[in-house]
Amino acid sequence: MIERRQTMKKKTRFTKTLALALTLGLLCSGLAGCGQARNSGSAAESLVAESTQTESTVADVTAESTTASAEETSQNTDGTVVRVASLKGPTSLGLLFLMDKANKGETANTYEFRMATGADEILPLMVKGDLDIALVPANVASILYHKTQGGVEVIDINTLGVLYMVSGEDGLTDFTDLKGKTIYLTGKGTTPDYVLQYLLNANGMSVDDVTLEYKSEATEVASVLAEDPTAIGLLPQPFVTAACMQNDALKVIFDLNEEWNKVQGASGSSMVTGVTVVRKEFLEENEEAVKAFMEEHKASAEAINADPATGAALAVEAQIVAKEPIAQKAIPDCNITYMDKAEMKQALSGYLDVLFHQDSLAIGGGLPESDFYYDAE
Repeated sequence: MIERRQTMKKKTRFTKTLALALTLGLLCSGLAGCGQARNSGSAAESLVAESTQTESTVADVTAESTTASAEETSQNTDGTVVRVASLKGPTSLGLLFLMDKANKGETANTYEFRMATGADEILPLMVKGDLDIALVPANVASILYHKTQGGVEVIDINTLGVLYMVSGEDGLTDFTDLKGKTIYLTGKGTTPDYVLQYLLNANGMSVDDVTLEYKSEATEVASVLAEDPTAIGLLPQPFVTAACMQNDALKVIFDLNEEWNKVQGASGSSMVTGVTVVRKEFLEENEEAVKAFMEEHKASAEAINADPATGAALAVEAQIVAKEPIAQKAIPDCNITYMDKAEMKQALSGYLDVLFHQDSLAIGGGLPESDFYYDAE
């Protein structure tokens, strides 16, 4: 009888783990970019090779339907088509209302939107001039700047920090409480790894004071938490929301965005997840169209923050998130924003400086020059 109960208990635990894995699996692909920014090291190493490819696996999201009417185009721009790419994750969430308006012919510009599962799909297209604007992880923007010899400029920050530490263990109220603990996270040598190490050092600790267990996917970290809720996992949104909805024992113990701000102070940098870059050549030839995009991007970001329910429906329609309840609950914690000019430069330059001192290759080998920041003086 005891043996039968143990068998049933194992089956129940396995079923919960499998259900969580299936739910999170639908969120995977580019959503890892929410906090991971894909593998920043591999992006830097593979960019030159990737840029020589003539084909891309970037999927068209809106195909032919993003063109404004001819009358509206002639009134607001010179008819230039603005080609925009983003990652299938939080960096795209702030674009959803703009995409929807473009579908209805209600935008100033004529747009072609594309959505990719990884930054390595977008970078070659930017290098070859097949894209005009791209929403990418912050460190990848710096890599692109160096690889194009200053051929891109960042025009806004679209997403702030989306990394959260999750556990069912009680008593972890201060970051120093992590000393002696095991933390599960994705990707050694990726931005979540660098951010965590920075925060450990800022709180008087180092990697020697904790045990870091690296997993290849966020779903694997979530599965560990499903098996053992007392474990500690570092996850990006919306994996955090999905994991907590699947297991009531789990909760957010640390918001790394808040922990970063504690260290940096009011006048410091921000933990930046995603930024928007434009090809310098396109900017010089079509500055009014770029400014129009910036205004519409800002309005779109504000709209999804004000109306997560509609945003959730659009996210499911765009296949960014599998289920509306998860999307609606996650959106407020995805830190979708719009920052430009001097505010953008202050937030982003300090963040890149932190990454530079962790591993210079993570941002392409060096800090970008001032011409990287559009209209920031």
